[in-house]
Amino acid sequence: MTDTTRTTTQATLAGGCFWCLEAVFENVIGVESVVSGYMGGSVPDPSYEQVCTGRTGHAEVVRISFDPAVISFADLLDIFFAIHDPTTKDRQGADIGTQYRSAIFFHDAEQEAVATTKIAQLEAEGIWPAKFVTQVLPAVHFYPAEAYHQGYFRAHPTQGYCATVVASKVAKFRQKFTHRLKNK
Repeated sequence: MTDTTRTTTQATLAGGCFWCLEAVFENVIGVESVVSGYMGGSVPDPSYEQVCTGRTGHAEVVRISFDPAVISFADLLDIFFAIHDPTTKDRQGADIGTQYRSAIFFHDAEQEAVATTKIAQLEAEGIWPAKFVTQVLPAVHFYPAEAYHQGYFRAHPTQGYCATVVASKVAKFRQKFTHRLKNK
């Protein structure tokens, strides 16, 4: 028998390299799927090479399908803000350019309200030493990244960037959000 009461919702987040975000959110309980892609630019169906120039206006994003009965959008944002620096404009670590900006692409008015409230709350707590630069924008057309980007960390955990940058973000998530792990 199939559960027809189950619903999924989408969240679209940009916080640097999409490999990092995908690797973390795939491990979150309540997350059904994570797809790496591009959003927020002016070029239709951009390639990775085009996005990497920083001239298309797209951000590297992940589109997360999740069950809000298991994990809320606010809880996803807690994870998001813990694994990237929301105070650096157009960069995350050594990744520099508008494609690596911090952004929440909201899918409805409720997500917009939750995002702006969460940013205000975290800024008031003073956890980060600077003001947030995270953009809160309406979700526009999502372009899935090329197939080789999907599940990249799972397929290439020993690749240099994955072994250092991605793995450290996954480890940080696992340490801080043990209660949110799919496989504890």
